Amino acid sequence: MKPIDKTIYLASKSPRRRELLRQIGIDFELLLLRSDGPRGADVTEEVLAAEAPAAYVERVAREKAAFAWNLVQRRHLRPRTVLTADTTVTIDGAILGKPADRAEAVAMLEQLSGRTHQVLTAVAVQHAEFSGQITQVSNVRFGVLSAAAIAAYCATLEPYDKAGGYGIQGPAAAFIEHIEGSHSGIMGLPLYETAQLLRQAGLPLP
Repeated sequence: MKPIDKTIYLASKSPRRRELLRQIGIDFELLLLRSDGPRGADVTEEVLAAEAPAAYVERVAREKAAFAWNLVQRRHLRPRTVLTADTTVTIDGAILGKPADRAEAVAMLEQLSGRTHQVLTAVAVQHAEFSGQITQVSNVRFGVLSAAAIAAYCATLEPYDKAGGYGIQGPAAAFIEHIEGSHSGIMGLPLYETAQLLRQAGLPLP
């Protein structure tokens, strides 16, 4: 069964992903998954033992899409395409998630200072019999960061809801010497790849 309109369900709490979808004219309704509470998260974002960064983001995005599509069916919602995404930062093979506190945020930025790391965003789309996924990888090089710059940044709210402890769309843009890849992918939703997936799912995009 093909999508019957251009509106999708976005299963993400990220305001950046909402902004990016609006940028390319995609209408959406939010279908939020539970991330905490007495019953725990709907989909765990914990890294499995020996799980590689690409395998991790792909699994989480895929599981979120499957769970969200199941919600559509269970709640008898209008059968629109579901879109989910997951982003992680990796350096030296290690996954840098969202810092839990100031000390962890400082440690992450010290690790990224003066070096190149990778930002991986996996996008998953599901609608009835269609299930598609794509992963975009960008290389990001930070300039050398002073202790004062790191301390000032970590004194704000910026690092704490972002993989790797920074967001390219905020003040941390001043840390970035060079990128190779997708600016929107680093923000959390690679628009070129996302549009490709939505077309494959049957949405009437130009």
